[in-house]
Amino acid sequence: MAIWSVVRRNLFNGCNSSYSSSIIGKSWKCKSSTASHTRYYGALSKETSVFVRGSPVSLPCYLGSSLSSNAIMRVTVPYNHTFNTSIRLFSSDEGGSVDAVVPYMGESISDGTLATILKKPGDRVEADEPIAQIETDKVTIDVSSPTAGTIEKIVAKEGDTVEPGFKIAVISKSSGAATNVEDSEKKPEETKPEKKEEKPKPVAESPPSPKVETSPPKEKSRAPPPPPPASGASPREPQLPPKDRERRVPMTRLRKRVATRLKDSQNTFALLTTFNEVDMTNLMKLRSEYKDAFLEKHGVKLGLMSGFIKGAISALQNQPVVNAVIDGEDIIYRDYVDISIAVGTPKGLVVPVLRNVEQMNFAEIEKEINRLAKKATAGTISIDEMAGGTFTISNGGVYGSLLSTPIINPPQSAILGMHSILNRPMVVGGEVMSRPMMYIALTYDHRLIDGREAVLFLRRIKDVVEDPRRLLLDI
Repeated sequence: MAIWSVVRRNLFNGCNSSYSSSIIGKSWKCKSSTASHTRYYGALSKETSVFVRGSPVSLPCYLGSSLSSNAIMRVTVPYNHTFNTSIRLFSSDEGGSVDAVVPYMGESISDGTLATILKKPGDRVEADEPIAQIETDKVTIDVSSPTAGTIEKIVAKEGDTVEPGFKIAVISKSSGAATNVEDSEKKPEETKPEKKEEKPKPVAESPPSPKVETSPPKEKSRAPPPPPPASGASPREPQLPPKDRERRVPMTRLRKRVATRLKDSQNTFALLTTFNEVDMTNLMKLRSEYKDAFLEKHGVKLGLMSGFIKGAISALQNQPVVNAVIDGEDIIYRDYVDISIAVGTPKGLVVPVLRNVEQMNFAEIEKEINRLAKKATAGTISIDEMAGGTFTISNGGVYGSLLSTPIINPPQSAILGMHSILNRPMVVGGEVMSRPMMYIALTYDHRLIDGREAVLFLRRIKDVVEDPRRLLLDI
């Protein structure tokens, strides 16, 4: 390569006049180009002669300068073998193609499963349009098209484990590329000649051979069949249901993650649950009286969840140890409140977080719950919207649960469980009355939280929900 650089430099410098020089003991000449000479950029139509220890070698000259077609160059190269080389200087591609790859999925997520491919070869896509979905341990992520064009081919397949940067599809910027690819793929199949069934050629009949009488072979003596079991004997193995009536389906990554975290919670925490019951009369009355005005002013419905969140905030401020967490041999006390709301989706349980909820009013809480719930159900919620959280509220009452013992969501220290509202006979002022009642449950880490703090925490929620005026007076 050094020799060719010297040749090119001297040739370029000497093309304005007749020039000759000596390189490595050999001479070469370059004549100035005229109007009648053709300018060659890249591969010359004439090949220069190169002699390697007396053996001629055909080598195209790529000098990128004005050369005469009569230019002759002879250089002695210390090499023992004949060689041919070619260099591609320029590349032109009409339209071109772009790879659609797996995006960055989050700090704690290294891979995922290609769950769904939304497009097929030949489909037209726009920029940032999803073409596939990747299921991770926490969330479903879209693989978007980096540019507008046509799907040329799908590289991956559903069920593959993919990492950030993994190629999913090739997108052609020119609209006709994908159709050409499809046609070229179909043509070989269509033009395949049909295999004609070759009929066996008739074989010349040979004269019948004389029959020879042979004695039939003697059958080998077979072992006698085992005696049938006694009618009164029962089989030792239980009768299992037939396998054709069972289905085996692989677990999704989200379900695996939920299962692992729940089991880790049971193995790590000293779980204990305490219960109480809440009279929902006043909160439901407040909701029925102001729900229309609330919707008209704030554009969102007034629900019961915001009342329980307000009660949980007041209880966490009164009992800060419930908002704390054990970290090794230390206890971390948090001076902020981030409440996680458990939301059941078709793909599994997700827990979006309401940040700094102690600074929100009822309308802001309802709007944020509504926004996060819609994103969770649609599968578009991000990892950042589910990270963190200091306390969790789970409402099993929407499914009709009467009573349950929720499991702590690590690395938190407690979780509140809400349940369905049922009218039950209660003694009020010495009289038996029908009241809408709800059981509430608090599961806490007994290593950090004592029974006294847990009971007072739950009692504070009960007082606030039964009499919301306490929130206004802070009593």
